[in-house]
Amino acid sequence: MRVLFTGGAGFIGSHTADKLLEMGHQVKIIDCLKKPVHLKGFPDYIDKSKIEFIYGDVRDKTVMTYALEDVDIVFHFAAYQDYLPDYSTFSHVNTYSTSLMYEIIEEKKLPVRKIIVASSQAVMGEGRYHCREHGTFFPNLRSELKLNKKIWDHYCPTCKKKLIMDLSDEKVINPQNPYGMSKHTQEMIAINLGKRIGIPSVALRYSIVQGSRQSFYNAYSGVCRIFSLSMFFDKQPIVYEDGNSIRDYVNIRDVVDANILVMESDEANYEVFNVGGGKPYTVFEFLKIVAEVFSKSITAKIPGEYRFGDTRHIVSDISKLESLGWKPKRSIYDSVREYKEYLEQQTDIADILDYAQKQMKTLGAVRRIDDN
Repeated sequence: MRVLFTGGAGFIGSHTADKLLEMGHQVKIIDCLKKPVHLKGFPDYIDKSKIEFIYGDVRDKTVMTYALEDVDIVFHFAAYQDYLPDYSTFSHVNTYSTSLMYEIIEEKKLPVRKIIVASSQAVMGEGRYHCREHGTFFPNLRSELKLNKKIWDHYCPTCKKKLIMDLSDEKVINPQNPYGMSKHTQEMIAINLGKRIGIPSVALRYSIVQGSRQSFYNAYSGVCRIFSLSMFFDKQPIVYEDGNSIRDYVNIRDVVDANILVMESDEANYEVFNVGGGKPYTVFEFLKIVAEVFSKSITAKIPGEYRFGDTRHIVSDISKLESLGWKPKRSIYDSVREYKEYLEQQTDIADILDYAQKQMKTLGAVRRIDDN
């Protein structure tokens, strides 16, 4: 089959493209190589001799019309996902490009057989919680007032006891940041327009994906990148809040397996699936694993800062995708080892940690607790 990847020079797209090439499919990629994700230009892990590369913006109708011609499958991975305050950019890149893709396919009557859209765990926002006495809750964004008072957790509005985190399945929809909002819109566009024009479509809500090729210069995301770089340069890793936030992490190769599965499975058509690691970790637990892999004993620095807009806890329920025969096979250790090996192959990366920290503070994403 002929497969198109939007954003295919990126982390998830390039790994999935490599797998499809191994399987004998034809692959083409459209990517604008936007900075800072692709700060140094065209990545050397893309083999132009095997892949047709189109340099262009997924919001350009002429370019996208060309890219979509003569393809059977589309993986729509192009996205804006970095700086928190750029509200309009999230919508313009993520939402508009998805609508445009379906518009072109219908207008030109293109023979596309399936579309897989990259969504995000961020669609579920703060996720599902419960109080033993008062039932289920879906908390909203933690206020700056509470964060500044070090009130990290969510509490029952009735009895004031700390809420207990539950796994969040695909029915949980409560995005709290512009990225999550744009991803939820993408899901709706893909599933509903897919049904409207008869193109099977799937949305995959990825948890925190880890592994090689993750951009060194994406300032906001990538705890594996941040902690690994800290260990690599013998610097104290910075931990926000109190280090007890909980997440689930999924290996890039498990993500590729999920991508291929939903591409090939008719049971996946017109559905949304969580793609997660299946096991919760606190930030401190993750840091301990990174230190172990790097054989370092460096302790965390807790500077009294928080990233405004972060969720406290979120862990995906992956039982729906598991019902199709998928399950995560690689451990968090595998992800960190793979990233360490990738990191050791790089050059000119000494400035990355300072660059990311300065960018987040400049944009107001990282804020300091006022103890006065």
